[in-house]
Amino acid sequence: MPKLDRYLLSEFSQAIFATLVVLLIVTVGGAFTDVLQDIARGRVPAGLMLAQLGLVLIKWLPLILPLALMLGLMMGVGRLYRDSEMPVIASIGVGPRRMLKPLMLVVGPLVLVVAACSLWLGPWADRLSKQMINDANRNLLMAGLEPGAFVGIPNGRGVIYVANMSKDGHQLQRVFVYRDAGEGRIDVTTSNTGELTIDAAGNRYLTLSGGFQIEGARAGAKDFRLLRYASNEILLPANELKFDPDAPEMQSTLALLGDSRREARAQLHYRIAPPLLALAFALMAVPLARSMPRQARYGRILIGFLAFLIGQNLMTAGVGWLESGKVASWLGLWWLVLPIMAIATWMYFTDGRLGRPRQAFATARLRS
Repeated sequence: MPKLDRYLLSEFSQAIFATLVVLLIVTVGGAFTDVLQDIARGRVPAGLMLAQLGLVLIKWLPLILPLALMLGLMMGVGRLYRDSEMPVIASIGVGPRRMLKPLMLVVGPLVLVVAACSLWLGPWADRLSKQMINDANRNLLMAGLEPGAFVGIPNGRGVIYVANMSKDGHQLQRVFVYRDAGEGRIDVTTSNTGELTIDAAGNRYLTLSGGFQIEGARAGAKDFRLLRYASNEILLPANELKFDPDAPEMQSTLALLGDSRREARAQLHYRIAPPLLALAFALMAVPLARSMPRQARYGRILIGFLAFLIGQNLMTAGVGWLESGKVASWLGLWWLVLPIMAIATWMYFTDGRLGRPRQAFATARLRS
């Protein structure tokens, strides 16, 4: 039997690893697209692209690993049925209870990894991502401002051009600033020298010295105003991904335990649910993969994927219901996790059992 355990452990591990590699390749493409969109919109500094990509992948692991675990198990068990190996294993008395040991040797460590990513690594990556963006926006050099190039202002409200810049990115020379003043008006400011200053609240100001400012209509009217100034402070727009340490998403799991806010309770349940759902869908994968030797297996894989998708969507919707007060805080997401766990356990331990033919036996008795 130890040889059988090693064989099943190898088959399950290889199938899960192959599925995880495919899902990671797809996920990297999606994450890279999202990061590029944030950079194009001015939300994320261009110099942080690779760091943000890695942090986004860590944040998505609690969603990727359970899906890879479920689909990998279905692929591995489905291959055993297709090659008629599972009937042979069942003929020597190896049922779901006996297969639980090699299954848990694979599922257990992955569930622990999902729990670590959901409870610790994911929130840490999200918090570090926002903090890096917030710190980078304090330095125009890190925010993407380069000498001799036009750079968009965050939130797409204008552009900045700098001819020369100091190494630390604070002292500027020959500055040109174009801003959208709203209501069809524009604002153009020029200066020989300037510097970046930050107040106590973290707001960024571009302080210009000895220049001109022109304000007027974008097109049509000729009501322009020309101002000459000795000093001018321009408030740069705050980034949309500004770091807020008090937000529930930014807090650690231990801090959420003592927070009584509805948003904090919803975030806590959102972190607890993924490892439990991963275990449930892993148990559910074995009975769902049961098939005849020549039966197509992809139909059952589609059923498993749809079940996982429905569970994830209900979890996301449940978090919104918790935040809005539609679901009581004490109930959390247990209304979703516990039924799925019960159904998965029942499906696993009743897999392959033959029911008693009571109706057929009663009919044959009456005929006799």
